[in-house]
Amino acid sequence: LAELLPSGVFYGVTTNPLILERDGVPCTSKALQRLVARCLELGAEEVQAQAWGGTAQELFNNGLRLASIGDEVTVKLPCTRAGLEAASDLSAESVPTTLTGVHAPYQAMAAMAMGADYVAPYLGRMNDAGRDGLAAVETMLRMTAGCESAMRVLVASVRGVEDLERLARLGANTFTLPPAVCAALFHDDLTAAAVGEFDAALQRMKAAE
Repeated sequence: LAELLPSGVFYGVTTNPLILERDGVPCTSKALQRLVARCLELGAEEVQAQAWGGTAQELFNNGLRLASIGDEVTVKLPCTRAGLEAASDLSAESVPTTLTGVHAPYQAMAAMAMGADYVAPYLGRMNDAGRDGLAAVETMLRMTAGCESAMRVLVASVRGVEDLERLARLGANTFTLPPAVCAALFHDDLTAAAVGEFDAALQRMKAAE
């Protein structure tokens, strides 16, 4: 985060229990409050944090705790019956929500119906399962546009910059990216060669002074 957020390219940060486990961050309100504060300090304008719980009521209660951290927090919920119910109740409390773990367009329809701010389809995982992830995302984009919905399609499980290019051609403009893909946005071999030539020219001019 400290390397990427100050670049100004990225709007915010998303997280989930798997990411927290990998990074050694407890899935607790206090730990997430510290994480949100750090992200905002580094320049994030929005942080998406996932609620936890086995029932709709538990997801709702934990979602309220996350939302109380600050207006910059969007609460993520799994796109299950319990998650949709909790998201609907949170939306009624004016809490912004994301339905995550989405793998089919009909799930996006359900998220749109309950008033989610974002729906997060997992592009790479759909492809891994033998589905056409790109076609599914395109369908979701067409659905939201056709229904004049304000819900944004937040594409997750993006494996490379090539995926970004394909998605952008479809009209997708909201993504959550792993650090490796974020870093790849800043490098191209030909750009690096051009910069090297610029630097060499500057050095020659200095030597001629």
